[in-house]
Amino acid sequence: MKAYIHSTTTAFFRSFAIFAILFLLINSAFAQLFDTRTTTQKFNAAFQLISMAYVDSVDHQRLTETAIREMLKELDPHSVYMTKEEIQRANEPLQGNFEGIGVQFQIFKDTIMIISPIPGGPSDKLGILPGDKIVMINGEEATGPRINNNFVMERLRGNRGTSVDVSIYRQGVKDLLEFTIVRDRIPLNSIDATYMIGAETGYIRLNRFARTTMTEFNDAITQLRTQGAQHLILDLRNNSGGFLDVAVDLADEFLVGGKMIVYTEGLRSPRQDFRATGRGNMHKGKVIVMINEGSASASEIVAGAVQDWDRGLVMGRRSFGKGLVQRPFTLPDSSVIRLTTARYFTPSGRSIQKPYNEGVAAYQKDLQRRLEHGEMVHADSIQFPDSLKYFTNNKRIVYGGGGIMPDIFLPIDTLGSSEYYSRLSRRGIINSFSLDYMNKNRRSLESKYPDIDSFIRHFIVDDDFLEDFVVFAGKEGLERDEEGIRQSGGHLKVVLKAFIGRNLFDLNAYYRIIGEIDRELQQAIQTMADDVAFKNMLVVN
Repeated sequence: MKAYIHSTTTAFFRSFAIFAILFLLINSAFAQLFDTRTTTQKFNAAFQLISMAYVDSVDHQRLTETAIREMLKELDPHSVYMTKEEIQRANEPLQGNFEGIGVQFQIFKDTIMIISPIPGGPSDKLGILPGDKIVMINGEEATGPRINNNFVMERLRGNRGTSVDVSIYRQGVKDLLEFTIVRDRIPLNSIDATYMIGAETGYIRLNRFARTTMTEFNDAITQLRTQGAQHLILDLRNNSGGFLDVAVDLADEFLVGGKMIVYTEGLRSPRQDFRATGRGNMHKGKVIVMINEGSASASEIVAGAVQDWDRGLVMGRRSFGKGLVQRPFTLPDSSVIRLTTARYFTPSGRSIQKPYNEGVAAYQKDLQRRLEHGEMVHADSIQFPDSLKYFTNNKRIVYGGGGIMPDIFLPIDTLGSSEYYSRLSRRGIINSFSLDYMNKNRRSLESKYPDIDSFIRHFIVDDDFLEDFVVFAGKEGLERDEEGIRQSGGHLKVVLKAFIGRNLFDLNAYYRIIGEIDRELQQAIQTMADDVAFKNMLVVN
């Protein structure tokens, strides 16, 4: 009898406890619903009040969008509202292609100059050449002060299969050349440069994590392998990120199966782990990942995974610190709210996201504060509390608190910099000179230098060439500065060669040449070359 009473009592209290918990949950849900309903009614009342009583007419669409944008600013710096058109423009670089005529161009003296047609694209197939100038588009004059990038893209980009008529001026040809170009899908590359540094080290510079990135990366690795590459310098400087799954796939290339790459977690987003599959092609060999304050999001995922597993060294400066996951929610008019739903965490548990508790405006000035604080120049200007201390697989100390702190700090490169050089860069005079030089000498350069290697070996920017540039800069309104020329002359010679190489060939040529004066890259090359020091940096001494 006692046993029966005890059992019944226990069951009663268990049922009561479950009922109480359910009551609290339901009550909480109703309370949240009531709060949401109340705030929604309040917003609608304010909107209607403005519509009925405001002194002037109101653009309701703009008012609604402004309210949404301002509301999201109260949450975090990366939750944003985007119109349908804004979404398309934002996604284009990450999709890895766009639809247009397939040319790289620049505005030179109020004229659209073709830098190069994209190989295999519509313009290339029609015989449009580097140095050609587009002067008419669909019968509309395309020269003069109103010409800018938006003008060009609005008229030359369009749906695949549609056509555009262009009139082209070509040096040495008396009459304008008329072309009807049928637009097509044009690839956007996410790899800027792939080349060998020495006999065993390959270099890849990645500018974004796009849908085409892994195909490009695998092709690049195959190319480097055939040239003898055993080790890799992966340059993610100023890579602002992209797709999460692409970052996971790239990190997977370096890690053996089962190892955590990154995990995400939020208040209403259960933890999700992303692990290596073991299918990667870079499980062996030394790896250096280069980052800086412009490396964000997906770049930080890769760098954090490589660092936490001691798979390689991270070199550079503290990364941006963008570790918030955005999920798109489509609204009735096809606009989208990209709402932050979770945070990224490295394998050791570090949150990548830097603080944003002081508001969006302060958040956007963070990099300027870092510069003023000396962080770009001195590693010891950054002090981390013990509460932010984490450990890699080899028990090396790393720190959280926002961004990835590199294993080897590299100060910002100011070698060759002078106020004269800064003014040249700000005014775009280096680029203008290289375009002018190419416009006058393209045919002879193409004949003399059939490939990048011959150009790098034999094209010389000497003192006379530099003097021609200084004279050109003077005609562009920049006063001669002998001290600035002395201070930056050597640097300028390499930069001029790199710009001309880019216009004659492609970005790969530019980065191969500019690498000669890239002190951060040169430090990475030296670190890669010292086997003993490299291994010692990955263990606790």
